[in-house]
Amino acid sequence: MNEQGKVDKTRRSLLIATSVAGGAAGVGAAIPFVASMWPSERAKAAGAPVDIDISGLAPGELGVFEWRGKPVWVMKRTKEMLEAIKSADSKVTDPSSKVKSQQPAYAANEFRSAKPDLMVLVGVCTHLGCSPKLKPSDDKAEMGADWNGGFYCPCHGSKFDFAGRVYKGSPAPINLEVPPYMLTDSTLVIGEDAEKKGAKA
Repeated sequence: MNEQGKVDKTRRSLLIATSVAGGAAGVGAAIPFVASMWPSERAKAAGAPVDIDISGLAPGELGVFEWRGKPVWVMKRTKEMLEAIKSADSKVTDPSSKVKSQQPAYAANEFRSAKPDLMVLVGVCTHLGCSPKLKPSDDKAEMGADWNGGFYCPCHGSKFDFAGRVYKGSPAPINLEVPPYMLTDSTLVIGEDAEKKGAKA
């Protein structure tokens, strides 16, 4: 074999070795990339229903729980809060007469809940995703003389009543979300499974 043949054979061997190494590296890089697309156990758990014991929740106390990475507000509304919802009917964009068409079905009432005293809402403003703050009825210095209590988003000024209905003139376009849930005795189950089973008063 002449010198040119030896050079060509060496080049060919180098090319094959480089191709094999490059292919192996490509497969090695692809495996973690594809694996990253599979849902992790944590991601699966984040979408699972959440059981909440509400037996120790005091009237008027706001409990905050996490479901699917979102804060879910749970409150046992007082008689005064229920009256505040009724008195806010003319101030909100979605009065009781329109709420009946909303989903989930068990929230299609003036209190937007399976039970009048139980509030269950996703605590995320429907404007830009900020987190509104609880503002009681006695916070009139900041909220105005006609404020009956509810929630206020300090980011852009959206106001919501104790049923999560948005006030007229607020930047938020729609009410706070009512998540799917089911109520059994003193346990509240928030999640997809609960939505399929519905809610029990």
